[in-house]
Amino acid sequence: MTEILMPKATAVWLVDNTSLTFEQIADFCGLHPLEVKGIADGEVARDIRGADPIANGQLSREELDAAQKNADYRMKAQKSRHAELLKPVKKAPRYTPVSRRQDRPDAIAWFLRNHPEVADSQVARLLGTTKATIDQVRNRTHWNSANIKPVDPVTLGLATQLELDAVVRKAADKKAKDDARHGVDADGPTLRPASEAGAYEDAVDEDFEHDEAIDPADVFEDADHED
Repeated sequence: MTEILMPKATAVWLVDNTSLTFEQIADFCGLHPLEVKGIADGEVARDIRGADPIANGQLSREELDAAQKNADYRMKAQKSRHAELLKPVKKAPRYTPVSRRQDRPDAIAWFLRNHPEVADSQVARLLGTTKATIDQVRNRTHWNSANIKPVDPVTLGLATQLELDAVVRKAADKKAKDDARHGVDADGPTLRPASEAGAYEDAVDEDFEHDEAIDPADVFEDADHED
């Protein structure tokens, strides 16, 4: 069945302007009959303005008349030119001129060296390359590995500065959220794990049980070796 635009707004209009049953309206709009009943009772979509499906080309007058004469009739939506205009256009893969394709490995190497936090999928989308190629550059199994040098994609003409900044910023934000979720402080010093701290204190207590004098520097040196 063809999906209609603004199903709730269409249901509001059909409830207010036709004698269709709740089941007929629900079937046409892709809603539950109880939801349509809620619209009729003023409990659902009370602030939504009705949308005329005939005016916007989603329903013919003949279909509506046939449905109003027969409660068992189910209306068929017709393709609306408005729906085609509002339909999201799938973004085509980035096209890279042939003369620039040889520069992709250099741009990939630049990302791997300077922004490892950027996901392979983001790099692939930005540069118009594949994850397999990224892996080859990373593992130095690319056929031209000996000549690959890190160069930023803006200089190579593979991306604009705005696109590059957006990708890096998105990756940095994601990394910051992941670090916060795992309790990692990227800026400050990390605390010694509790297990290591306990082992250090036990070592100090054990040393003090001996009669020989203890040099504090030896204690810290021992602790460093344990790390």
